[in-house]
Amino acid sequence: VQLQASGGGLVQAGGSLRLSCAASGGTFSMYDMGWFRQAPGKEREFVAGFSWSGSIYYADSAKGRFAISRDNAKNTVYLQMNRLKPEDTAVYYCAVSRKGIRLRSSEYDYWGQGTQVTVSS
Repeated sequence: VQLQASGGGLVQAGGSLRLSCAASGGTFSMYDMGWFRQAPGKEREFVAGFSWSGSIYYADSAKGRFAISRDNAKNTVYLQMNRLKPEDTAVYYCAVSRKGIRLRSSEYDYWGQGTQVTVSS
């Protein structure tokens, strides 16, 4: 499985970005997909997840502002991020889990290369 994340950039606080993660190899519709982020000096943290069966999960920090979606026909998962804050600044990663949606990054099997999101105040 190969994952390619894109869509990051520099945005002012209050702005929006839409991240994409395109997958190749395997059967995308059967993957449990997660978005994580890692800020400098911090551990990688769970942001949102979309299971193959349609269940959606969000970290508290993402609830009400972020929306995860997937298009199985395009083998792509998205993360729409609205009302961005400076504390959302991080490298964002997409990942595949074969064990369902998990909060710990160590339980994910495949990772994309990450896309930088910078939110200026």
